[in-house]
Amino acid sequence: MSRKKAVVAPIFSRFKAFIIDIFFIAIPLFYIVTYLILGSKEALWQNQLAISTIWIIYALITSLFFALKAQTPGYKAQNIYLINTRTGKKADFFRILLRFVCFIISGFCIVGLLICFFRKDRLNLHDLLTQTAPVLPKS
Repeated sequence: MSRKKAVVAPIFSRFKAFIIDIFFIAIPLFYIVTYLILGSKEALWQNQLAISTIWIIYALITSLFFALKAQTPGYKAQNIYLINTRTGKKADFFRILLRFVCFIISGFCIVGLLICFFRKDRLNLHDLLTQTAPVLPKS
């Protein structure tokens, strides 16, 4: 019996998973900080530290989801798993946190996010740098 390699998840499915994660994780964080802690949206706009803190908390939460279950809520909705390409198993917390940092940096240069459209394996720069891959389950 031969083992089938995992297939990298389609780009559109990964994008949908990202949007779902923003709605389920980041938006509630923004709401809590804006209205329960700071009191108004104007106060949030004036407070870059609060915005940065929200994104750091978002990174920690998503990294924790990936480290524990290899899926965030968005990845679960799209039936995608994040694996370490070297081992084929879940990636560790710090690798995933580094992946998020690389995602932010590659977003600034745009090319890092668009590289998946030109590569045969459809991986983004942050996946290549951290040796991770969003994959669909083996069938």
